[in-house]
Amino acid sequence: MSALFTGTGVAVVTPFTSAGEIDFPALEKIINHLIAGKVEYLVVLGTTGESVTLTKEEKKKVYSFFAEKAGGRIPLVAGIGGNSTKEVTDTITHFDFTGYTGILSVSPYYNKPNQQGIYLHYKAVSECTDKPIILYNVPGRTGANMTAETTLRLAHDFKNFVAMKEASGNFDQCMDIIKNKPKDFLVISGDDGYTFPFISIGMQGVISVIANAYPLKFSNMVRTALAGDFSNALSDHYMLLDSMKQIFADGSPGGIKVILEALGLCSGGVRLPLAPVSDAVKAKLLASMKGI
Repeated sequence: MSALFTGTGVAVVTPFTSAGEIDFPALEKIINHLIAGKVEYLVVLGTTGESVTLTKEEKKKVYSFFAEKAGGRIPLVAGIGGNSTKEVTDTITHFDFTGYTGILSVSPYYNKPNQQGIYLHYKAVSECTDKPIILYNVPGRTGANMTAETTLRLAHDFKNFVAMKEASGNFDQCMDIIKNKPKDFLVISGDDGYTFPFISIGMQGVISVIANAYPLKFSNMVRTALAGDFSNALSDHYMLLDSMKQIFADGSPGGIKVILEALGLCSGGVRLPLAPVSDAVKAKLLASMKGI
């Protein structure tokens, strides 16, 4: 099952209309764009999907829309996480998994739990479902790093934890996990710009933001690197590097939505408390597209 998450997953944006409502026609266009771009799977309502700004009813509609429009053409992963363990486990228990392969669940944010709290949170998540689960460490957003020791403890103790999306940017921590993980447990990059070097030390894929815009170019780079052709993968990595850096320069997903708007896929609108990127960053984003 973990092999399904090798390669490129995309943390899909949620497009909005000028009135701030979910733009479902644009979302269908993006889904088809990503499938045509030959990515391996889609992550629905992760951080990039602005999930924390959507109501429960809106989330249900988005999850169902993906299941309907993806039509079994590509594996879907449901982003289900939060800072209340009970709410997360209740959501998973009552979730309609029709069309969905697994779950991406972020480490609890804001509360700043200690490592035992993180472990017990994920223990409860594991025990409420038999679906494969991708752990997600992103201390820059959650305020609490999930250590290599905790990740390895969970990977060895619970069979339905099949992968870790690591977005700490800490190479030492990532190498500790890769070296000591169970054989079938995947370590996946959570940083677009680090994906190439991370693959060179043993990671097996990425859950990407930049692939919303450039699914074929980015997923080809990942496949090329995974095949060991680092020379050709490196040239693609550097071709995309400026865009990969700029999409996070003034808040995400505001950055990637600038490029998506320029490509005619959706508007650049985000929901408060996010605001559009600055004019200076927007200019750099548009300039970064010229070489791709």
